[in-house]
Amino acid sequence: MNMKNKFRLIGFGVVSWLLLSIPQLDAQTNNPGPRIGIKGGANLSQFYVEHPNLEDENAKLGLHFGVFTKIPVNSFFAVQPELLYTNVGSKVSYGGSGLEDALGIRDGEIRFNLNYVQLPIAFTLNLGPVNIHAGPYLSYLISANVKNLRISDLTTIETNTLERDDFNSFDYGIMGGIGFDVQNVTIGVRYNYGLREVGRTGLAGNITQNSKNSVGQLYLGFGF
Repeated sequence: MNMKNKFRLIGFGVVSWLLLSIPQLDAQTNNPGPRIGIKGGANLSQFYVEHPNLEDENAKLGLHFGVFTKIPVNSFFAVQPELLYTNVGSKVSYGGSGLEDALGIRDGEIRFNLNYVQLPIAFTLNLGPVNIHAGPYLSYLISANVKNLRISDLTTIETNTLERDDFNSFDYGIMGGIGFDVQNVTIGVRYNYGLREVGRTGLAGNITQNSKNSVGQLYLGFGF
């Protein structure tokens, strides 16, 4: 099993465990009352392109920030909707004459930058200062920026661009993570796994074959 499939299995395993554990746990905690806050942090994202001419793929460092509200259901369980801006993508290296012959794309590294507005809904289990959360998310693509995409024919080489309309407008998936609350401050980690392909048909779909958003997050938040 290659590293890509191992990473996916680990991500699915973490999220599945969180989703299955929430209804089974029963603990008393000081669940904070309804509150709102701001949060932000770093993204480490990757597409995992499945293309025969793929040479290498590296994660992209990005950021996310936005607002959240935490709504208690009982003494230990809460629902936490969020509204975030999030920047994701990947750095993908292609090579081999087959790609150039089929698509007219020169070999080299292409950098994908996608910017979304994301709505995660986290179902949160509070165990003292620890919170375990999991749930779905829905994202809307607001802009796309693809760098170093070079197109060639028999006589010329030119730089081409892919824009927002070349990618699917909506992304959806599942997420899960763990955080620590100290008074009004929360810090944590989260994993987002997309369930929809990033690229549409055409050039974007061809060079991002079967790619879905895979994003690890480190965040810091302040509640009011």
